[in-house]
Amino acid sequence: MSKVCQITGKKAITGNNVSHSKRRTKRKFNVNVFNRKFFWVEQQQWISLTVSTSGLRLINKIGLDAALKKAAQEGNLTSIKTIEK
Repeated sequence: MSKVCQITGKKAITGNNVSHSKRRTKRKFNVNVFNRKFFWVEQQQWISLTVSTSGLRLINKIGLDAALKKAAQEGNLTSIKTIEK
């Protein structure tokens, strides 16, 4: 599983570790992502998404359906896993 948010499209970036002697070595800044289940009211089903903390805030702010439409327009949403219950 890659660490990419399905809502915002955030992914890991690279940078430098800088020691006390100012020596630089490469490092990765990973994204704070979670696997979360949401109930999609418009489709009457549970879905599983990999979202970052800013993606969670966006879902809380504009709603799940609007966030999914925005992510699909931007090309961030690759696939949605539906959960049958």
